[in-house]
Amino acid sequence: MASSPVRPETQDRLHEHVVAQRLLDSAATLSYDPATEVDWETPLDKNFHGASPEWSTLYGTAYWGELTEAQRKELTRHEAASVASTGIWFEMILQQMVLRDIYAKDPTDAEFQWALTEVAEECRHSIMFARGAQKLGAPAYRPHRFAIELGRAFKTVAFGEAAYAAILVAEEVLDVMQRDWMRDDRVVPFVRTINNIHVVEESRHMKFARDETLKRLKKVGWVRRQIHAFVIAIASYVIVTSMVNRGVYANAGLDRKRALGEARANEHHKSMMRSSCSGLMDFLASARLLTKPALIFYKRANLI
Repeated sequence: MASSPVRPETQDRLHEHVVAQRLLDSAATLSYDPATEVDWETPLDKNFHGASPEWSTLYGTAYWGELTEAQRKELTRHEAASVASTGIWFEMILQQMVLRDIYAKDPTDAEFQWALTEVAEECRHSIMFARGAQKLGAPAYRPHRFAIELGRAFKTVAFGEAAYAAILVAEEVLDVMQRDWMRDDRVVPFVRTINNIHVVEESRHMKFARDETLKRLKKVGWVRRQIHAFVIAIASYVIVTSMVNRGVYANAGLDRKRALGEARANEHHKSMMRSSCSGLMDFLASARLLTKPALIFYKRANLI
């Protein structure tokens, strides 16, 4: 007697369980404790950059050409600290959305346990970024008040594919630049270690976010897809434009007004952002989330 075919819903649940278990196994065998892995004791060596110079918002501008090496290094240290602070802001949003998503679900399920594992890793990352920014000698950089309030609303109401795709955008953008920084011997060693830890552990988070985004989109209608595509694009714009705080230039001893003007017009930095996000844009396109209204915000953020 022929066996009954496995229902699609059962296949999907089996796939989700297998993926979640693999992520749990990966976390069990390849995780780091930043408290012991990062060299927090050695004083900051100001002969190093805080990030790869090519990722500076002023790299390639006339102003960059006028700066001394010491000024360039000071600027990249402040920019790296600002990116770390923005990372903390969004990781706090991420943690709340994930916890809300699994609230009252089956705690014996591998997906539930993986979600809590991800939250635990994000907590460690936030502390790591905070200590890293402090060691770089930077103040507490925060997004603009308007961005903070938008984030407050987003974490409260975002659900499904909107939540997970926005998580993916933030993680993907950070991932590409940090892969460059962690391999660059011009970057101060403790920052390279921080970036390496984040890249390794975030690879699991990105896998989960991609799978969750596609899963939530399976039975989504045209209207919801259009609305969430637009919401994701706005969230992406706010995240990306908040990465480098306007205060970094004055704090690095530069002319704030001139630096802001040249940074806004910097075609090199825009090109770096576009190239770093090509894989992300391909994914969003394959998920049919690059709608015409959404494209407006991705273009304004120089992601496409």
